[in-house]
Amino acid sequence: MLLSQLLAPDRVRVPLTARDKSGILRELATLLVATSGGDEADVLHAVREREESQSTGYGYEVAIPHGRSPTLPGLAVVAGVSPAPIDYGAMDGQPVRLFFLVVGPESAAGQQVRALARIARLVRRDSVRERLIRAATPAEFCQVVRECEERVAAG
Repeated sequence: MLLSQLLAPDRVRVPLTARDKSGILRELATLLVATSGGDEADVLHAVREREESQSTGYGYEVAIPHGRSPTLPGLAVVAGVSPAPIDYGAMDGQPVRLFFLVVGPESAAGQQVRALARIARLVRRDSVRERLIRAATPAEFCQVVRECEERVAAG
């Protein structure tokens, strides 16, 4: 499973309009449900519950909020870029601009773990994060993801 197979331009919001953590989570949950189905209140509850146990602020200006919702038919991923840094409570204490929301039912738990690992590998490199943050459109964001995955596959 490639991240580029889960992310299409209609699943990317560039730029995000919310200006705080709660608003970002709501905006991403709305986008996820609009493109993948499910119940928005349940998705948002699952993600917020996960955030309460430990922040999903990965560091390096990246957050990967995630949760499990039985209302989704399968694993869903959406992403977004904030034009301004958001105080997110990330592990490194730095604000966040790049967000990936990953939610699926319990039956997709293995896929979810693999998707989280793929995102973490993707955003490890400064140059990739910078390109994703600078993406002017959802299509450009998806193109960066696809190019990076192709480069890794080519070895």
